[in-house]
Amino acid sequence: MASQSLNNLPLTGKVAFGVFIGLLLGGAFYVLDYSDTETLLARERKQSVESQAMLAQQRQSQASYVADRDELVMRQQKQRELNKALPTDAETAAFLSALQGVANISGIDLKAWAPLEETTQTFYAKVPMRLQISGRFHQIAKFVYEVGKQERIINMENLDLSEPKKEGEDVVLKANCLATTFHLIAKKEASASGAGAK
Repeated sequence: MASQSLNNLPLTGKVAFGVFIGLLLGGAFYVLDYSDTETLLARERKQSVESQAMLAQQRQSQASYVADRDELVMRQQKQRELNKALPTDAETAAFLSALQGVANISGIDLKAWAPLEETTQTFYAKVPMRLQISGRFHQIAKFVYEVGKQERIINMENLDLSEPKKEGEDVVLKANCLATTFHLIAKKEASASGAGAK
C-alpha cells in the first residue's frame, strides 16, 4: 500500500521524499557514528597535545640531567686534582716517596730524612720533614726545581750547603733542608681548632 502511494506521487514529490529519507539517514549517521568519531578524535587530539608537552618536558629534564651529570663529573675530576695538590691526610709515605722519586731523577743521594711534628693552621696543616742530601750543585738545584713541579704542594726551605768535597772533576756538596708539604683539615677539625684558639 505504501508502494502504491509512492507511485501516485508526482516526480517532484518522489524526489522530495528521496531527499527527506537521505537527510534522515544522514542525520542518523551523524548522530550515531560521526559525532562519536568527532568526540573521539577531539579526545585523541587533546591527548596528543598533552603527550607532546610531556615529551618536551621529558627532553628538557633529560638535557638538565645530562648537564648536571657532566658538571658532577667535572667537579669530581677537579676535586681529585685538588686532592693531589692538597690531600685530606698527611700521607707521609707518599710525601717521602715523591721526594725519593725526585732525588732519583735529579741524581742526588737522599742520605737521611726525619719527619717533624705537624703544625696546624686554620684550614690546613704543615707537614715538615728534615732532609739531608748530597750531590753536585746543579743536581741539588735540579732537585729543588723538580720538587716544585710535583702535583702535591711541597715547599723547600732553609737550604744549607756545606762540606764541599772534590771527587774527580766534580765537587760534591752536603745539603740540609726542610721540605714542607700540607694537608687539608676537615671542617669539624677546623671548627674545633678555631674554637680552641679563642
